[in-house]
Amino acid sequence: MPRKIANLSVLDSDLAARHKALRPSAERSSPEIDRDFDTLMRDGYVIIEGVLDRDTLSDIRSRITPLLDKTGRNTFEGALTQRVYDVFSKTRVLDHLADHPRILGLMDKLFLPNYLISQAQIINILPGEAPQLLHADDSFYKVPRPRPPLGAATIWAIDDFTEDNGATVVIPGSHAWGQDRRGRWEEAIPAVMPAGSVLFFLGTTWHGGGENRSDKPRLAVTCQYCEAYLRQQENFLLELSREVVRELSPELRSLIGYSIMPPFMGMVDGKHPLRLLGEE
Repeated sequence: MPRKIANLSVLDSDLAARHKALRPSAERSSPEIDRDFDTLMRDGYVIIEGVLDRDTLSDIRSRITPLLDKTGRNTFEGALTQRVYDVFSKTRVLDHLADHPRILGLMDKLFLPNYLISQAQIINILPGEAPQLLHADDSFYKVPRPRPPLGAATIWAIDDFTEDNGATVVIPGSHAWGQDRRGRWEEAIPAVMPAGSVLFFLGTTWHGGGENRSDKPRLAVTCQYCEAYLRQQENFLLELSREVVRELSPELRSLIGYSIMPPFMGMVDGKHPLRLLGEE
């Protein structure tokens, strides 16, 4: 049995000593976030419009378009879909999407403290792309459903999402399904939203990239998150040099793994990983 101190289990306490968990900013708590969370837990997803303004979208588009080159390597990635991985080593323009307070406010209500970002990608669906296989993002965690989500994701609309240009499709209520039920296309609805919006959905929600029947590409950015005690899809600690990590916000440093899941998961040589940056 773990020893108790003041009614708190030692295994639940923060043993990192000097480097404490970050306190959420005031922006991460609001009536709007509460309403978004209610919708999220009812439907399995929520669309938040008007998060990014026109100038921000223009800046993002101009700085990530030169990174687009290769198309997908398989049908899941998409033969006519351009994907950019390892984005945090290639540009700083997407940092404020990954650690946006409107998103982290939802994450604060959904997961335990010091949750992680699991992966980040730029996704550009080109004209003629076929619909993606429907799936639930956290299904690779081999825990039988129904269960609470172990992951969650954002899809930021850099272009308008329409029924014709490959808008992500979602199946409302599918987050509550059991292990044996699989999503069907006739159950899915397109997440139509204007550029500057973000789709936030649970890792248990069935969804997929839509078919692009238009004559223009559909540009988006996605960030996925997971509980702090789970393995991330993307190995940020190998991708990002310490010099790059020093450029990140405290929130994003914590999200990529420069943080501790109490009491000591994530340590380096028995110490908090932030000690590696030489900042006291």
